[in-house]
This record gives sequence, C-alpha cells and structure tokens, in this order.
Amino acid sequence: MKDNLDILKNCKLFENIDEENLLAILSCIGAEVRSYQKSQYVFSEGEPVTHIGLMLSGTVQIVRIDFYGNRSIVARIEPPQLFGESFACTETKSIPVNVIAEKDCKIMLIDSRKILQPCCNTCECHNNIIYNLMKEIASKNLLLNQKIEILSRRTTREKLMTYLLMQAKQNNSSFTVPYNRQELADFLEVDRSGLSAEISRLRKENVIECKRNYFRLLKKQNI
Repeated sequence: MKDNLDILKNCKLFENIDEENLLAILSCIGAEVRSYQKSQYVFSEGEPVTHIGLMLSGTVQIVRIDFYGNRSIVARIEPPQLFGESFACTETKSIPVNVIAEKDCKIMLIDSRKILQPCCNTCECHNNIIYNLMKEIASKNLLLNQKIEILSRRTTREKLMTYLLMQAKQNNSSFTVPYNRQELADFLEVDRSGLSAEISRLRKENVIECKRNYFRLLKKQNI
C-alpha cells in the first residue's frame, strides 16, 4: 500500500487524513489492490457492485450498451479518481453499465459496506471518509447534469459545441479531450461520420482549430 501513498493522498476520498491514519484505515475499510489488463472488465452490466474503485494507474471507461448494441461512453476514469461509488452505496442489484480497462491498470477496491458501517471505534478518520464520500457522490451528480445538458441538445453540432464550451470554461480556449473521434462520438451519442463532418464544417467556419483530440475555440459561437 505504501507504494501507492502519493496517489492515495491526492484522492478526494482521503482528503484531510494524514499519512499515518491513512495507512491504518485501509485495512479497516477492506482495501485491496488488483491489476487488470487492457479490455478486461472490472465491473460487468447486470452484476451487483459492493466495492468502490480507486484508480492507481491506467484508465478505465464506463460504457453503456443499449438494446440494439449501440455503445455510449459515460465517463473516462484516471488516477486518483473513484468510480462505482453510487452503485455500491445504494447496493444496486444490477448495474446498467460496464467498467472496462482502457489500458493495463491497477485499481484499489474498497468495500463500501465497511465505509458506511463504521467499526466499533468510530474513529474521526472514518467519519472524514464518509463525509468525503458524500461530497464525491454529490460532485458526480453535477457532472451527470452536465452530461444530460449535452445529450438534451438536438443536433450533432449542438451536442459537440455544448461539450467544447464546457471544456473551454474549465481549461480556457485551448484544451485536449480524453477521447479519439470514435470515443467522442460514443460520448456524445452521435454517429462518427456525422461528428467528423461537423468538426470539418466548424474548422472551415473558423469556429475551432483541432488536431486529433486537441481543440481551440476561435470565436464566440451561439449554440
């Protein structure tokens, strides 16, 4: 566990917990580290989830597949982010998504039941973790609202520009998105060819500059 200490200290779950107490509480909450190979499933749709994932290395994608086999990327998770916390804490019997290793990765799995049901000592550190977990779930709900705002737009252009404007607000006018073209299409839930055509039009109109997953907004654009 000490090998991953720097990552753990930067994870929001362990905010305001000092190093000594952090190492002590890991066993209390049933933490264990597992390795996954690229394309391996961490969680599979339809199964119950009792553990929260904490990325130590590599990345995973949270993916939803509809009845017709259409793939949608819900989110991309990298160190030191958490995933699965809402499903685990609500004791969901059948999760509606897959969590898939985008590349070889190491993940710390934490038993949510041992977080929500503190040990008999009810230590202050445990109370901090519960508080931090609730903040993280609330933060994820805000991100979900952003995704709903994107998907509520009617056209590919509107969805793309809504997403790019959100990224620009967080990162200034120039930024790199964490998706290639197919993945961005999956995230926006649009056709890849239509997305590529819209990006090409926006470039010709001098609204954006882009190269692969790098984008730069050039002028104000009404959605």
